[in-house]
Amino acid sequence: MSTLTPHPATAAAPPLHTSHLLRRCTFNRAFAIIYASAIVALLYYHLLTLRHSTTFISSATAATFLVADLVLAFMWITTTSFRLFPTGRKVFPENLVKVLDKKDFPALDIFICTADPYKEPPMNVVNTALSLMAYDYPPEKISVYVSDDGGSELTLFAFFEAAKFAKIWLPFCRDNDIIDRCPEAFFRSNGIAFPDRTKIKAMYEKMKIKVESVVDRGNINSEYITNEDEQKAFNKWNKGFTRHQHPAVIQVLLESKQDNDIQGHPMPNLIYVSREKNKASPHNFKAGALNTLLRVSAVLTNAPIVLTQDCDMYSNDPKTPQQMLCFYVDQSIRHNLGYIQFPQRFQGINKADIYGSEYKRLYVINPGGMDGLKGPCYVGSGCFFVRRVFFGGPSLPELPKLHELRPDYIVKKPIKSQEVFDLAHEVAGSNYESNSTWGSKMGFRYGSLSEDFFTGLHQHCRGWKSLFFHPKRPAFLGDLPISLYDALNQNRRWCIGLLEVVFSKYNPLTFGSRFMGPLMGLAYAHNAFWPIWSIPIYIYSFLPQLALINRVPVFPKVTDYWFLLYVFLFFGAYIQDCLDFMLAQGTFQQWWNDQRMFLIRGLSSYIFGFIEFSIKHLGIASKGFHVTSKVVDNDQSKRYDNGVFEFGVPSPMFVPLATVAIVNLVAFVIGILQTLMGGNVNGLLGQMFLSCFGLVNSWPIYEAMVWRTDKGKMPRVINVTSTSLGLILCMLAMLVPNA
Repeated sequence: MSTLTPHPATAAAPPLHTSHLLRRCTFNRAFAIIYASAIVALLYYHLLTLRHSTTFISSATAATFLVADLVLAFMWITTTSFRLFPTGRKVFPENLVKVLDKKDFPALDIFICTADPYKEPPMNVVNTALSLMAYDYPPEKISVYVSDDGGSELTLFAFFEAAKFAKIWLPFCRDNDIIDRCPEAFFRSNGIAFPDRTKIKAMYEKMKIKVESVVDRGNINSEYITNEDEQKAFNKWNKGFTRHQHPAVIQVLLESKQDNDIQGHPMPNLIYVSREKNKASPHNFKAGALNTLLRVSAVLTNAPIVLTQDCDMYSNDPKTPQQMLCFYVDQSIRHNLGYIQFPQRFQGINKADIYGSEYKRLYVINPGGMDGLKGPCYVGSGCFFVRRVFFGGPSLPELPKLHELRPDYIVKKPIKSQEVFDLAHEVAGSNYESNSTWGSKMGFRYGSLSEDFFTGLHQHCRGWKSLFFHPKRPAFLGDLPISLYDALNQNRRWCIGLLEVVFSKYNPLTFGSRFMGPLMGLAYAHNAFWPIWSIPIYIYSFLPQLALINRVPVFPKVTDYWFLLYVFLFFGAYIQDCLDFMLAQGTFQQWWNDQRMFLIRGLSSYIFGFIEFSIKHLGIASKGFHVTSKVVDNDQSKRYDNGVFEFGVPSPMFVPLATVAIVNLVAFVIGILQTLMGGNVNGLLGQMFLSCFGLVNSWPIYEAMVWRTDKGKMPRVINVTSTSLGLILCMLAMLVPNA
């Protein structure tokens, strides 16, 4: 474990970082007071309406809208917690040399997790690893650990090839001061004529073809195995070896003290790890894989800083570790600094971002708001942890029994020594965590599919703080789903994990607020309670429209002062959200698609996540963890680039989307006909506006249902089912007595 030795000239050194409240802070606070007053007035109006209701239907309608607006009010309060102290930060990595000698940079362990070579192509994982190995950082201080939870020899083969190519790639990046150090990104976009560029590109393409051909074939030809070490490694994949039952596999592909690049410089450590699995052992999904990496890395290198990285999130800036060090070496904040979170950013997003895939509020806006409190949530990738954060609070550590796993342990033996290797296999065993506090008091937390959110919550509750840094050049870039089904399925899985936190003793509102304070509790609750957005979204997507079909007003008349309250609340919330989005470098078109996706998620992944969570807790088998596919279909990619929604799959999640589209269309047409026929629509204008709003948001759904002919259109079974449901609801609305 490395320790920091301050540079002799630190006394007069300039600052390494600064922070400041954003200028919108005052406006946000003033607006919060006004908007809160309007919410109280609306709830008072609902109570008056409920009190004066004379029929069961009118009482039920008033009560339903009261419930919807109570949920909206609660979620607005949680959102406001991000707007009270929005913070920005700047770093000055050029001043590091005045504070710290490069030889004293702390060691860095990097964790990359993958689980399926067919959904997460090994070449994508290789590109991520190569970009991180090529950091502008002392290579002997870097150790890259690749967790293969699928236990695939195909992934290991890809990394044997990557280790060979890295010996050429790293010096090429260093000598030419390359910024794009992900090979795929560099060769795709960089046309500058660097020396040996053509030669190195040919070598990369040769490696890529070899790896992809092995993956396509599903096995490794003997001609590709070039030495005894490789043969010995692949011999572990015998007939009894399956992804759900196999021994621990730890393969040191590069050792810094022994392996040099083609110029004689030391290489980073590169280690492949696949934890032991058997049918009887709990798998704990990604958190279990990360805890295995935490223990294995402690035995082999035990760096004081740990970077967790998704397999498809490559480094986009080789100087990111220096930016991180600007915070880490500051003794005034270091005593309780648990982690530094960089935002997740994505490549290949179409201009309009039709699926809201940037999650600007989740990854950029909200973390900046939490940074003014105790710091942002951990979002699973792009996060630099202080290793000791996994072993208790800043002043009360929960030390593991095995001395070699403690954060202050200094590794002295070579990582390939038999004693070290045997211990590494022991801590990667499936039964090692039995009767231990791993996953509850130590390491990444179990108990939720959203292990990142759950882990960050525990760390903040233990007294750790975190920082959010959003550099102008994205530190990391990743892939994203390009079909609506994959985007919603990913969100559904998050919702299940979040509900597991809500219905545990670690609920952010109770447990969190007690240990972090009310604002942090509300900030964490905003994410944890995502699924309840579906309550007001469903109510406002159906009830006003069905009442419009029946010509029953549910909102005040346009001439009524209460109507102005609804107008203010609706447009006030949307305009402020739009301003937040555009101040975070978004466009109006992207914001429109983001709010549309918010409604789509509320009608699909949020409610389906809640249903699956409920089924799971009733003891009925559920689907569990699913890896989002990173494989891209060419036709699908073209449609995405052109801003066309991808349906294609007959998913039940599409049924409510199409049903809402039908109901809103029918309601709007009926409202227009009533207007043209001279009917009194003064009390129905609010409902006509909502129907129009729903109709405009549903335009991609109408396209997919009616006139598209490509493979991404809405499946016929969804068309028939949703149209039937929509028309039945409309007919039932007409039959309800007009009271």
